[in-house]
Amino acid sequence: MQQCCKSNHSLCKRNNVALKLFNPMKSARNTVAKTEIQVLITTFNVALSHSEIQKSLDGLCDRVTIYRVLERLLEEGVIHKIENLDGGVKYASCHSCSTKHNHNHSHIHFSCQKCKSVTCLENVEPSYKLPKNYKVSEMNFTLSGLCPQCLSDSGAFEQN
Repeated sequence: MQQCCKSNHSLCKRNNVALKLFNPMKSARNTVAKTEIQVLITTFNVALSHSEIQKSLDGLCDRVTIYRVLERLLEEGVIHKIENLDGGVKYASCHSCSTKHNHNHSHIHFSCQKCKSVTCLENVEPSYKLPKNYKVSEMNFTLSGLCPQCLSDSGAFEQN
């Protein structure tokens, strides 16, 4: 097939019909890997790293497929990416985003210094004041300390 004058169309030499060719990587298809990764991320109460996802899948797919699925889920607004304090990236399910058009993550993330878990605190919205002539397009608020499990394991009590 040769390229037709129309974008994303190809001309079939056999019958001179322009056919639209779809890129299979761009279509929203549900594969076993995508379904399993989405279920895994949705099931956990904490954000997961790529390596944690790969370990949990136990050989279902390779690391490149996991990256591609994570990118697709990000594009679809099903999950969001969290940059951890140590520079690592974790992924969590979007609970408060009702549609792709209402997709924001103005909640706080909590990073436990002991167990290294990262949790979305959906009901806590950060506040900030910016000087004039600044516009926020994305934000990532991460607090660090001990999570409730590590706090109870250490015998320490919450002080407010």
